[in-house]
Amino acid sequence: MGDTAARPTVSRRREVSHTSARSLLMTVLGEFALPRGRPVWTSTLVDVLAMFGVEEKSARQALARTAAEGWLVSERVGRRVRWSLTPPGRRLLTEGAERIYGFGRDGRTWDGRWLMLLVSVPETKRDLRHSLRTRLTWAGFGSPTPGVWISADPCRQDEAERIVRELGLDREAMSFVASYGQIGDEDAMVSRAWDLTALEERYEGFIDEFTGLHPATGAEVLHAQTKLVHEWRRFPFLDPQLPVRLLPANWSGVQAAELFHRLHVEWRPTARQHWALLTEDEEAA
Repeated sequence: MGDTAARPTVSRRREVSHTSARSLLMTVLGEFALPRGRPVWTSTLVDVLAMFGVEEKSARQALARTAAEGWLVSERVGRRVRWSLTPPGRRLLTEGAERIYGFGRDGRTWDGRWLMLLVSVPETKRDLRHSLRTRLTWAGFGSPTPGVWISADPCRQDEAERIVRELGLDREAMSFVASYGQIGDEDAMVSRAWDLTALEERYEGFIDEFTGLHPATGAEVLHAQTKLVHEWRRFPFLDPQLPVRLLPANWSGVQAAELFHRLHVEWRPTARQHWALLTEDEEAA
């Protein structure tokens, strides 16, 4: 690689302990390989992942697993191997990019209506209970009490229906769309359904990590951009995107979103330029 010496120093313990090589690989592919639309040599991907302390063996295993899942396909050129996204891989990363880059820009108004889903799973079926909880949580639902799931976005009813149908729970499930009544307290329901304190702490950690960060070289910008996207991509699955009136005052998620979108636009040209340089150096090798 032409710029290996310029690789920024990073803490392997800090970064690798919080991410898997495969997850990081998907971030790199979505951020750089997808928009460029060209095959990428194994050595390029191995060297980029090494910026984050990922060892070569782990990087190669991540490539093999990703290919086995149908997202990548390899091509041997002499002694070397290069990788291309498959059509399903491009679709997956395109949908992911839309969700990541669009998250935090939603300024929709709320009419006060809730989507309520009633569905319970016996404690004896722990795997099924876990699958239901995981998928509904990722879809933005919260559970204020066992067997009851709520979302402030009634448009997610189709997604909820698909989840319970695929899990074989559609015959037992029921849904309602309604406004909150006179009994109890709506804010208390929200606090029981979602741990907004923990979520806000994660947003504040994101803000602390990237505020005041000024990468200088092309390698540093590529590293910072990858890390920025990799950290941000978790929030669409953690944040239920509640209406402003249901959130605590001075919600950190707003500031975090503004920071992400500003830095992503600011760093993107240099990061992509450096990625192009790395891939061109490999093609010329």
